[in-house]
Order: sequence, then C-alpha cells, then structure tokens
Amino acid sequence: MVRLFSIRPAVTPALFSLCSLLLSACEPFEKSVAPFEKTDTLIVIAVSHAMTEEDMPDAASRLDRDLVTEFAREANMTVRIKPVQTPEQAILLLEKNQAHFVTGLDRTAKHQSRVSFGPVYQNSYLQVAYNTRRTRPRDIQDLTGKTVETAMSPGYTGWLDEIGQQYPELKWTESGDTNHAVLARLAAGETDFAIADSIQIDLEKNFHTNVDAAFNLGEPAGKAWALAHTPDPVLQTRIAQFFRRIGQDGTLFRLLDRHYGHLHRVDQVDIPGILRKMQTLLPPLRKHFHQAEEITGIDWRLIAALAYQESHWDRLATSPTNVRGLMMLTEETADRMKVTDRLDARQSILAGARYLLMLKNKLPPRILEPDRTWIALASYNQGYGHIEDARILAQRKRLSPDLWVNIRQTLPLLSLDEYIATAKHGYVRGGEAVVLTESVRTYYNILLRYEQPYLWHFGLASAAPQPAVQAEPVSGQ
Repeated sequence: MVRLFSIRPAVTPALFSLCSLLLSACEPFEKSVAPFEKTDTLIVIAVSHAMTEEDMPDAASRLDRDLVTEFAREANMTVRIKPVQTPEQAILLLEKNQAHFVTGLDRTAKHQSRVSFGPVYQNSYLQVAYNTRRTRPRDIQDLTGKTVETAMSPGYTGWLDEIGQQYPELKWTESGDTNHAVLARLAAGETDFAIADSIQIDLEKNFHTNVDAAFNLGEPAGKAWALAHTPDPVLQTRIAQFFRRIGQDGTLFRLLDRHYGHLHRVDQVDIPGILRKMQTLLPPLRKHFHQAEEITGIDWRLIAALAYQESHWDRLATSPTNVRGLMMLTEETADRMKVTDRLDARQSILAGARYLLMLKNKLPPRILEPDRTWIALASYNQGYGHIEDARILAQRKRLSPDLWVNIRQTLPLLSLDEYIATAKHGYVRGGEAVVLTESVRTYYNILLRYEQPYLWHFGLASAAPQPAVQAEPVSGQ
C-alpha cells in the first residue's frame, strides 16, 4: 500500500472555540478519571473535530454531540470533551484511564482487540467511489493501474488496515485533505477513484451529482462508543440501557433522521440547478434575505432554501393557480402580509419570511427545534389547518404530534378516503408538503456548506436544556 501523509495540527481552531462558547477555561486533563458512579462530570474523547457546532456540514460530529449530550442529560452530568486527531490517540488515552469513553469509533477488528464497545448505533461501509461520467468499476481488478485516493480521515485508519490485508493488490494514496476535497477532485476528473465511507459519499452526492458508489469494501463497520478493554461495569450497563431506551422510544431514529434524513429525498437533477444559480441569481438577492433574517431571526440561508424550492429564485414565477413571486405567495397571504406587488423580490422575500415566522410561532411552545421549523415549512406549503389534522392523526396512531418524523408519516395519509372523513380540514396533498420540507432541508444543507452566516444561526439548534460541554486540549501526545 502506498501511503502519503501530511502533517496537520492535532487540534483544530474550531475545537478551541467550543471552550469559549460553552464553558470557561480549557486546562490539560492528565489525571485518571473518577469512576462513573462517583463523579458528576463525564469525560469523553472525540476524534478530530467531532462535537463542534462550527463545522455544520459534518453530520457525524453533530450526531455524536447530540448522543453524548442526551446521555449526560439522562445521567444528570456535565460533559468535558477531549479532542484528539486519531483513533490511536483516543485509545491510548482510554488505556490510561483519562476518559470514560470514546465517541463515534468504528467497530473494527483492530479496535476490538484493545477496547470494549457499546451497542452499534449507525452502520456504514467503506466504498469505492467513481465518477459517473466514466465506466463504473466492477471489482478491485478494475482499479489496477488507476489513481485511488482517500482522505486521511481519523476514522479510517484501522478500517483501511483491514482492507489492505483483505485486498493486498489494492493500492491507494492517503491525502491530508477532507473527504469533501477528495470527492471534489473525483468529480472534477482529477483522480480516477476514491475510497470513503458510505455516509460521506451519500452526503457528497448532494454537492457533486457525478459521484456515486461503485461497490463496498469488506464488511460494515458500525459506529459505537468505545470503553476501556476492562470496562467500568456501571458505565457499561448505563450505556447499554441508554441505547436500548433510545432505540425503543424512537430517539435514536429521530436523531439519525435529523442529521441524515434529508440526503436521499431530492431528485438529483435539482442539485446542479441550485449550485449554478448560487453564482448567478443568488448574489443580487442576498441583501433581501439578510434583511429577512434581521426582521425574523430566521437564518437567511433557510429562507433562501425555501425560496429556491418555491421558485428557483425566479421573481417572476407564477403557477397556474396564480401563486406568484420568489416565495410563491397566494393572493390571500400577500394581502395578509400587506404585499403590494408579489413580483417584487424584496417584498416577496420579507413577506414569505414573516409568514414562516408566524407559522412557527403559532405552533405549541412545547414543539422544539428543529422539528418546529420543519413542521412550519410543511404549513407554509399546505396551510396550518392541514398540519393540525396530521398532528391529530399522529396522536390517534399513538405517535408524538410534536415530531416532524411522525408528521411526515401522517401528512400523506390525508389524501386517502379513509382518513379524509375524520380530518377537520378535509383533503390535502400531504405528500407534496413532505417533499417540499425535505427538499428545503437538502437545499439548506447545501447553502450551509457554501454560504456564510449573516447575523447568527438562529432557531435550528435544540431548545431543550442541555448539560454544559467543555472541550479540552490534550497534552503529552
């Protein structure tokens, strides 16, 4: 195997910024941690930049953060984070008893020889990615003599070692770049193939439509929390109980849906459109979206994502039912928002943003973010009354009416005769509202990747009380 390494700092600036955002000081933490049942502080090792809020496109980091936060909340503990660069560093610290567990480690055979794992909460494969404008490789032999690149991702080390032993004829180059950069080069035709995990490839397909997975390499490597080889029995039991609970009550499914649920729901032909129009149509509209954020507190990129879904940023857009403008306002909504010209870009954007805020505020206070935003988006498409019908239907099915993942199931049912009869507001094309909401989620994710925030990222982080989280530098590595 050919491996080229680049030197990178062990801790990214984004990790240190977490300290100032969440708790006060960051101090080296070198002593052994107290047993789980004898402390109120949970010490967690996060590989690379996991657990930070700044790296918004990194869904894996946000999922790990949410899981640890929920576990700490349930245990009534605060959290302190030790960021490290590689799984090897993480395991060494765990072996020195300097943390309670490592989050998000791949359950490979190499790792299993040194640590104990909790339950797997997410499965992924290493895959060979290819440029769909070229011939799809069928097996390892088709990679012979070609350039194969992979990111020097912290999670890949043990995984790639196993793949190298299983396929000794496979050669690759390890880049110091991110998965995003490696797959961007693949999309640009600068390399023949790439190796990445299936989750990352799914994400990048929303940015590079000519990238896809050709075939899997080896067996899936589930993500799980890693404990010491001889684990603290109390902690091991509590982790097992925690994952059993969130698996049974739907919390795990909701978190996975929150961070990954939007990846497969938009027709791929729409992605090149938004990427192209971000360069042509978006620039003169930014000032209006920024003003809409000033007025409503809603992230301008979310408003822009909704506008793209509604009109593809065409201020003259008009539907056969006379819904018009960038935000596709009905005459009734335009009158309600005091719009004099629906085809005026500024008026349309400000009115649409204020209307979305009104819908959010109309929902019961107990509905938390991000579900509050997703449900409001569905209301924007089909009206608040139909969303209430869907929420009532969710209750009848013994589902929480306050979660988008449940409303997404019941909305389409309101177009069926057996459900229309009991719906106060009658028939609705509920599936259309689901498509709109999921599409906006994907467009929003794209804008988060490429566009800078304006004032603040408001309203999409969970409003639920969370334990304090502190990131720490690790010394002596």
